[in-house]
Amino acid sequence: MPKKRHQSRYSKPPSVAPPSLSLSSSSRTNPEQHDRSVNQLLADLRRSSLSPNGAQSSFPAATPSVPPSIRQIFQIPETPAPAPRRPLRRDLNGRRIPPGPPPPRSWVSLSQSRHAPAQPREDSTGRIQCWSLPGSYNPGEGSLVDLVLRRMAQDWEQQRDWNRFYLYTLPSRLRTALLGYVSELYEPGLSARDIRLVLAGPTEEELAEYDVEKVDTSKLNADVFHLDLAGSIGKSLRVSELNELVQPPKTAAELDLQDSWDAPALTSGPVGLLPNLTHLSLAIDPSNALRASWKQLLSLATKLPCLTHLNLSGWPEPSLTPNAKFAKITSPSTGRSVQYGGTGPYSHSLDSDWSEAILVLKRLSKTLYSLEYLDLTGCVDWLPALWKESDGDFTLDFIDWVGDWGKITTLRLCSGYSLSDDSSKDQVLRFADWIDSATAVEKHIRAQRSGRGRWITVEKDALSDSAKAVVQSEHVRGFV
Repeated sequence: MPKKRHQSRYSKPPSVAPPSLSLSSSSRTNPEQHDRSVNQLLADLRRSSLSPNGAQSSFPAATPSVPPSIRQIFQIPETPAPAPRRPLRRDLNGRRIPPGPPPPRSWVSLSQSRHAPAQPREDSTGRIQCWSLPGSYNPGEGSLVDLVLRRMAQDWEQQRDWNRFYLYTLPSRLRTALLGYVSELYEPGLSARDIRLVLAGPTEEELAEYDVEKVDTSKLNADVFHLDLAGSIGKSLRVSELNELVQPPKTAAELDLQDSWDAPALTSGPVGLLPNLTHLSLAIDPSNALRASWKQLLSLATKLPCLTHLNLSGWPEPSLTPNAKFAKITSPSTGRSVQYGGTGPYSHSLDSDWSEAILVLKRLSKTLYSLEYLDLTGCVDWLPALWKESDGDFTLDFIDWVGDWGKITTLRLCSGYSLSDDSSKDQVLRFADWIDSATAVEKHIRAQRSGRGRWITVEKDALSDSAKAVVQSEHVRGFV
């Protein structure tokens, strides 16, 4: 058989250029160009790319940098500055916009469009700074959990309707974090119905209608230790409603007496939604401070003896009759008008009388004897009640920081506000008075606990150097 001849596809290129690649007629007419060296051609190319009137090359020439002294000797033109980079696109919040074309104008023009950029929230002047409780679960800012919870809180009107059969099945820490987000971001505030929906699910009628088994709340919320209701107290939620959620009232059948001593003992009644609650935040907005009730708080405290962390930021001065501050009654025996409530309009300023506030705080301390952390941010106006004494009925009333509240190791007495560079002298002096009141409380507690109690840390504000100079100049002027 004849051998097959394989023609190789790849061969050594010829050393001589083919006729098709010969020089054009224009190059033949200028033979001087072929006599120039490569360095001369590169130099001409650089000059043409650097000259202002010359034709710009499509590819930028990479010229090495030369020191200024050598550039002057050889008369080399200066290297032009690089072209500016394309500026980054950012939205109103300063965040980088994703790459790609911007969204259509019809998407962002509608106020109800979900594609519209979020507007920065304006801080109200009357709102104080509020800190979260230690140990509470706070998702990282910008994380997936944070974004999802924020979206659910902003759209809570639909979430509590469409997902009412699924919210109480979330993990415990996500449910408590969701309640905190709703209390902060949802404008109408968190209601008692919302708390019951997240912690216990829908009502028994709805569960029976859809043939869903009722869950045992004592097991479902056994690992729920934190409850953040900051901003909702006084706006959409009363302390009395929270009192009913924590411990439901007993029915008439449970209050009946037993027929026989030999009958088995009855249970203590219905178990509350949060049997193991230890951290509670009842921070209130100063605009809703008049709706806070110390009487309801004292009733709630009797059902939370195991509470270890409490936040009462923004609460008004302790009083059982806050609406009777200017009310007077006429005594039937003497015919004189006397103050109706325990605190009058001039009790603190002229008489330095803090008896009612001390009495309320003393009752609270005897009930919440397990407290280890107490946040009183924004309560600087009634801080003297924490260290002053009042004459009671043959006794001396004061807050016992060794026995009743002897376990408190962290006490926050911040004002909740901050001074700016343009703050007036009166604002600086008032801020300094608040710090002095917190310092007086700290000295009183440490003197009372000296050698007999735990060490306490009092967190308070601090003055800047400029504010200290204003206070010192005012003190010098007062001495002069």
